[in-house]
Parts: sequence; structure tokens; C-alpha cells
Amino acid sequence: MLRPDFPIITQRLTLRAFTSADLDELNSFQSRADVARYLYWGPRSRAESAAALAKRVHSSSLSKEGQLLAVAVELTETGQLIGDLNLEYLSSEHRQGEIGFVFHPDHHGKGFAAEAATELLRLGFEDLGLHRIIGRCDGRNTASAALMERLGMRKEAHLRENEIVKGEWTDELVFAMLEDEWKAKR
Repeated sequence: MLRPDFPIITQRLTLRAFTSADLDELNSFQSRADVARYLYWGPRSRAESAAALAKRVHSSSLSKEGQLLAVAVELTETGQLIGDLNLEYLSSEHRQGEIGFVFHPDHHGKGFAAEAATELLRLGFEDLGLHRIIGRCDGRNTASAALMERLGMRKEAHLRENEIVKGEWTDELVFAMLEDEWKAKR
């Protein structure tokens, strides 16, 4: 069972559970075409963000495979919501999980995603006891791929035209890190 001791404070960020009060700030980036470009969903209306948020509000712990831990990322200095993280519990038998992240473009290129995602990896390996954590992205999403490499994840696959997303064939990149690699990195 993973129930993070929120809030988690990093050098510049506060990681916490989502609340219904996050709707405006969450929609401020979920509604953007440049944010949704490489995701499975398109720019979200306020109502679509509200539906997504309702699920995230009730995803603050992991106790069995198939569940998702949703983590809100805010700037500690201002309290502004700038990112949305998730850790999915893929398999209890094989101790595997998957991370994901979406950040407001105004905050790209400042190391915030790496700072937050490092904590997500820590939660997965150290608190949940995972053996392997993967991350996947659209093959065109060079920023996400570069982030996963900076986190110390290794590129394990480049799957060519493996999915139709938004009406077009897309490549998928798969990155991974093992528990031993995490421990060696620490």
C-alpha cells in the first residue's frame, strides 16, 4: 500500500493530492493544444477537465494493481499548480509501475518536471517497492524522451507506428529504470 505522506516538499516544489479547487489551474494547461499534442486526449473543455480532476481527487493512494496515484505539482513559492504526475501500479506480481507527467508550458525548461518526477520514482521504488518503472511517450515528443533520459531511465524500445492516435499512426518510445539502477543512482 502506498499512501504518500503529503505534502512532499522538494527544493522548489510541493507535491500533494489533487483537490476540487485545482480545476481552474488544471484546465489552464489541459485546455491547450500544445499540451495535448502528444497525448491521447485533445485540448479539454472546462467540463472535461472537471471530469478528469474528479478521478484524480480520488486517486491519492495505491493498494492494488490497476490503480493510479495522481500527484499535483505546485510552485512552493506561489502555490500555483504547474504540473500533473501519475504513478500507475501495473503489476503486483512483477512489481511494475509506470510514470507519467504533464506540465504547464510556461514552466518548461526550468527543471521542475525532473525535480517532481524524481520524487515519483522514489515513491515507486522506495515506498511501493517496485522492481521496474517504465515511462512511455509519443515518438515525436522529444522533450518527454529527454526528460526520461535525464531521470536515468534507459530507452528500451522504439515501436514504429504501433498506435493510431487522433487519426494518425504514431511511434511510441518506451523507457525504463530498475530498482537496482535507482539505488545505484542515489
